[in-house]
Amino acid sequence: QVQLVESGGGLVQAGGSLRLACAVSGVTFSDYCMGWFRQAPGKEREFVAAINWSGISTYYGDSVKGRFTISRDNAKNTAYLQMNSLRPEDTAVYYCAADDRYVRDSPEYNYWGQGSQVTVSL
Repeated sequence: QVQLVESGGGLVQAGGSLRLACAVSGVTFSDYCMGWFRQAPGKEREFVAAINWSGISTYYGDSVKGRFTISRDNAKNTAYLQMNSLRPEDTAVYYCAADDRYVRDSPEYNYWGQGSQVTVSL
């Protein structure tokens, strides 16, 4: 059974930082590309970042470029999203996703986590 479990969300002031983690089990992690998406209340799910199998290639949504960094540790079966210079508009539920293809910003990932709430206050 494939499981993706996010952690690290919470409440932070504007300008602050958070790091999300996504622990993956039930598959060979290094065979999967990872993505992060977010969804704010009343809005559609938005692509945030993606990383390929080895971590050499990354891809970001325009709204987070230069502020967020996606990474992975294949030895720990975990993907990360480092979020710096957070803004109130970054408030959302953040989801990690996995697929054996490098689908980048496509929503067609095979597996999804349950989500982690990130709230950025003024």
